[in-house]
Amino acid sequence: MDLVFNINQLGLEGLGATLTSLIRNCSDNRELTLWFLCNGLSDSDKKNIKALLNAENYLGKDNYIDFDADVEFGHLNSLHGDRTTYGRLLMPKFVNADLALYLDADLVIELDVLQLKGFDFDGNLLAAVSGSTIKYSLDNPLFINKLNWDINTPYFNAGVLLFNLHKWRNENIDLQIKDIMKNYSDYLVSHDQTLLNALCGGVFSRLPKSFNVTWYPDAKKPAQETDAIIHFVGSPKPWDFLAGNFHKGYNLWKSYNTPFWSKQYSSLTADKVSRFWNIRRSYLRLLKKKIKG
Repeated sequence: MDLVFNINQLGLEGLGATLTSLIRNCSDNRELTLWFLCNGLSDSDKKNIKALLNAENYLGKDNYIDFDADVEFGHLNSLHGDRTTYGRLLMPKFVNADLALYLDADLVIELDVLQLKGFDFDGNLLAAVSGSTIKYSLDNPLFINKLNWDINTPYFNAGVLLFNLHKWRNENIDLQIKDIMKNYSDYLVSHDQTLLNALCGGVFSRLPKSFNVTWYPDAKKPAQETDAIIHFVGSPKPWDFLAGNFHKGYNLWKSYNTPFWSKQYSSLTADKVSRFWNIRRSYLRLLKKKIKG
């Protein structure tokens, strides 16, 4: 089974726990092939990933694909000055498989991903957990005002997605994506998540809800914390600067963050300071709530 990650330098600290939890909870990791789409990763970073996989007795395959997000997607809105998030759109080009599970690097995976082997897409392009409708999405001006969709059209979070790459390539979906980029570039509030939802129009196969259980920084432990993929949505993430004082999922993340990975990526860097400043309002909001009790 093919699994894909889309990584830049800032994503590395979270990636460690995602990989560790994935491998420890997989019934037979020999059946896995991991793909890393790498935006700005060094050879040392790739060696560290390999070292972590070896330490966890990973017996499958791993592949590393370099890309430049600014070159590929420089015409699109950035996320805090970074366009790495669009990298998952390159999967059909680089990932040599008919089916692939895309996973963000802000997950803790406490289930066996192999249960998706042989998944039936029923002719659909994607499979996702249906979390809401466009009525409640940040990017609903595109869907409601421009595309004239019904407000109850299903909407998905793109942190965990199963891609029907065979259908994508056969039907040249890249052309449809480019049309959406060209016509609605000013409306991509949630970046590639907006693009993929616009592409599907609410029509996608359903993954079990356990495959994307969201955990916001100030929320209590999700009811389904075990046998699930926990997705640390929002900001800060458990590994962000000072976030251990705020994020209620910190201990879960830390339980999978190995000493080796922590030594490599827990140091404060200029990029982390810049991210801290970009999400400062999230910290202030959490601090106010904490003071109020």
